[in-house]
Amino acid sequence: MTLDRDKLFAARLHAVRARPYLATALFALHPVESPRVPTMAVDRHWRCYVSPAFVDRTPVEELAGVWVHEVSHLLRDHHGRGDRYATAHDLTGPGERLRMNIAADLEINDDVYGDGLATPAGALQPAMLRLSPGQLMEDYLGQFRLGPYTQGMVWLDCGSGADGLEREWDLGAEGPPGLSPQEQDAVRFRVAQGITGQPGDVARGWRRWAEEAFHPPQPWRDLLGAAIRAAATASGTGEDYTYGRPARRSASLPGVILPSLRRRPPQVSVVVDTSGSVSDAELGSALLEIAAIGRAVGGRRDLVTVLPCDAAARIVHPLCRAEGIPLLGGGGTDMRTGFATALRTTPRPDVVVILTDGQTPWPTAQPACRTVVGLFPRNRQSYREDSAYQPRRPPEWARVVTIAA
Repeated sequence: MTLDRDKLFAARLHAVRARPYLATALFALHPVESPRVPTMAVDRHWRCYVSPAFVDRTPVEELAGVWVHEVSHLLRDHHGRGDRYATAHDLTGPGERLRMNIAADLEINDDVYGDGLATPAGALQPAMLRLSPGQLMEDYLGQFRLGPYTQGMVWLDCGSGADGLEREWDLGAEGPPGLSPQEQDAVRFRVAQGITGQPGDVARGWRRWAEEAFHPPQPWRDLLGAAIRAAATASGTGEDYTYGRPARRSASLPGVILPSLRRRPPQVSVVVDTSGSVSDAELGSALLEIAAIGRAVGGRRDLVTVLPCDAAARIVHPLCRAEGIPLLGGGGTDMRTGFATALRTTPRPDVVVILTDGQTPWPTAQPACRTVVGLFPRNRQSYREDSAYQPRRPPEWARVVTIAA
């Protein structure tokens, strides 16, 4: 059977009409006829291997969804992420790579289908493994193993572009034209531009991906996550007594019910420097960091408050949408008032995050909470014309990291 290219390309056009922001990526794929492929599969060089029999028996509307599914693996770098995950967790063998392919499918399928794209038969969904939607491949990999629930998924094979494991049909670096790493980055950037240009028409997972494509995760976010975990596990932090679950010591005291300790999630207060020395671009970066902080606490926006501060602290805002928080100010800077206001909020924060350029006096006493300071980079000349001027460093009891531009 020969490949029906007219039908295959008609399906790609249908996919472009349904997801116009993916057009650059869809047309960048180089189709390769391969009867050894179960359905359609991709490699890390942006070749798309296509089974003629699969194209013949699949309606155009479903083929369009498969086009978007396969290019999603490449845009989200599932092969590179699979390699890094395997190295970090010492995973080897085709079974683990199958698990990565399944997890990658779970990540993208809730963003691929619907709104003009039909769902192919057998498309994996998180509910099939009793998992929650909207998570990343790495999150899913920590929540399931191969077993009875995955028996019907062993046929799955989206190629080395989905899990990083080379297949026998892969043509390698010397095969037909593919994309160089630089060209792949250019395609991803163009797609991210298209997504941010029409955010109202794009699924949440794609918006998240485009945000990180323009603004890669900063190392300081890992530091914040460590501070939050430390705050959550510190002795006496976030603890309260509850009778909902009696203490184990009650067994030694017949007739007496003792309360047990319950640990609540940590509260985070973000103080943003809105003085005149902080640029609009840096305030925009601060909004991105606030959104990342919301994700760091598991999406619990009720645990995060935001406080704009210049020479005086302003209104404390709950985190609903980061871009909706008014960052008002423009005067001088005094983070002492920001600290004082943050510590007076109810409930009291377990972690205070300061986003500032550092041109501020700092509290002399260490507050009774974890403190992380994100510094916007400055050179010496940007502070004053006096070359001998040295900005005040944040206190030693704060964990400090520079926020990359």
